[in-house]
Amino acid sequence: MRQNKVTVVGIGGSTRAGSTAESALRAVLARAERLGAEVRLIAGPDLRLPLYDPKEAVRSPQASRLISEIAAADGLVLASPAYHGGMSGLVKNALDHVEELREDVRPYFTDRPVGCVAVGQGWQGAVATLAALRDTVFALRGWPTPLGVALNTAEAGFDPVSGRYSDERLQGQLEAMAGQVVEFARMRRAATLASSPAAALSTTPSSAAELDSRVPAGADAGRSS
Repeated sequence: MRQNKVTVVGIGGSTRAGSTAESALRAVLARAERLGAEVRLIAGPDLRLPLYDPKEAVRSPQASRLISEIAAADGLVLASPAYHGGMSGLVKNALDHVEELREDVRPYFTDRPVGCVAVGQGWQGAVATLAALRDTVFALRGWPTPLGVALNTAEAGFDPVSGRYSDERLQGQLEAMAGQVVEFARMRRAATLASSPAAALSTTPSSAAELDSRVPAGADAGRSS
């Protein structure tokens, strides 16, 4: 049953097919799936969204799907390449759309664990981007997992066949982070079900149309959460 299975949504990557950031995201989701979670991926072309405008009354199909998937998620994983010392504009714009959930049953990332992965061609950019992702998760009221992962593509990469990172220590960190997302999501869902089964089920919209009826289209992306 849905109430006994958590959903983990991965968001990130770049417009380049098979990017390292997307490969990292897939590696985390693969581990989450092996742990029994239902996983969803929003990456690459799915993130080519119009620039977020809080005054826009109608969202694109891609934006509506992004918002709906986040609203329904029990846990999240974010992955971004390091662009000039910070997250990419593609990922930042996707996260700006989360403002549409400011008046949801669970506003923004409330009550959800969020794993963060940053990828750069060097440690400085990767670590700075990881810090930016975690700061954004805090601002969106999410709970960053204790472990976040920075990957330096100048030193290692993903095997195109196995999907594993060539540095086994960092592959282990990706898998451990996936475990933290799934474990926390399960504990949170169990606690919610124990306190109010009906309320727990109501946190998962059955369709994008239902979500749209709950979330106002006009939102202020600059508002502090």
